[in-house]
Amino acid sequence: MPRTRLSLAQARRIALAAQGFAEPRPAAPASRHVGRVLARSNLLQIDSVNVLVRAHYMPLFSRLGAYDRELLEKAAYHRRRRSAFEYWGHEASLIRLDLHPLFRWRMARAARGEGIYGGLARFGRERRAFVEEVRREIAARGPLAAGDLSMGGKGQGSWWGWSDGKRALEWLFWAGEVTTATRRSFERVYDLPERVIPAAVLDAPTPPEDEAQRELLRLSIRALGIASERCLRDYFRLDAADAKARIPELVEAGDLVPATVEGWNGPVYLDPQARLPRKVEARALVSPFDPIVWERTRTERLFDFRYRIEIYTPAEKREFGYYCLPFLLGERIVARLDLKADRAAGRLVVHSIHPEAGIRPEEIAAPLGAELRLMAEWLRLGDVAAPKDWARRLEL
Repeated sequence: MPRTRLSLAQARRIALAAQGFAEPRPAAPASRHVGRVLARSNLLQIDSVNVLVRAHYMPLFSRLGAYDRELLEKAAYHRRRRSAFEYWGHEASLIRLDLHPLFRWRMARAARGEGIYGGLARFGRERRAFVEEVRREIAARGPLAAGDLSMGGKGQGSWWGWSDGKRALEWLFWAGEVTTATRRSFERVYDLPERVIPAAVLDAPTPPEDEAQRELLRLSIRALGIASERCLRDYFRLDAADAKARIPELVEAGDLVPATVEGWNGPVYLDPQARLPRKVEARALVSPFDPIVWERTRTERLFDFRYRIEIYTPAEKREFGYYCLPFLLGERIVARLDLKADRAAGRLVVHSIHPEAGIRPEEIAAPLGAELRLMAEWLRLGDVAAPKDWARRLEL
């Protein structure tokens, strides 16, 4: 099969368009706009870091602007109107509700102790009776958070110092035997799937494992536009062996188009329905957990932008700051900002701004200032506080 040849600029525009950055922001973001973003990306990664805002809210802001976060809360947790469910997609994720059948093979593997991290798998094997007791309590009393259980004790030490009750609930969550009914101060509240997931979704046929994986890869290429094998399997965190088996099948079926990109090595695949706009005029602060920058090697190849989150780096060794967000302007990532929401003071704090090589501050100050003011408004913070030299340029 002949390979489609693309320039780097074309590949970048395809990737941005696939993630919705080629479209103008709506004047008044509504639930339908939230639905479109979720339909395009398929899932939103959840993360506990709240120095700025929880991770799952940010991709919607990057694409829609100052939307009402309650719109996502309803999509995720409303009893009758939910359109997403929590499960392990790309890490912990809010996933499109209609995709539930595509993850049942992963749930089945977890129930067998496969595809689940070792300590939890071992706990599930060794404490089967206890896990079943926890499941029965959820059935009788749910919805419950781990701390509501009558058994299992309290966790110890750090965030990850899980109690036995929490371990049992997380094993059941992996296996699909409980799901997230809602969250309470970000803590999962668990219940049986039949009391959370609509019957029409639960009753939908379960596809064979190989077909579910093929469909997840089809969804991945649509969300990415163009991708290597590594990027394709990373989107839904498929095992390398599963992806290697499925990708040739999708190429043969015409669902993946082999391509070459200027300056890239190795096989690359194109969405056969990929959109290639003439130009992209984006303006967005992007979360470290946004699909456009998930796979850091791809980010570097697409944007010539080496990106690492420094949350777990000791303060004295950080290069750019604790929580740095890339700033996308047009078709390029032009800077990174270390941001914090100081809720007590009512300020969006800009600790630092680092333009990329060759980018002059004057080139980006006006659009960056506008984006920061928009973010402060969205987060209901009174003003933006930036270093003096930048505050003047940004007209804060």
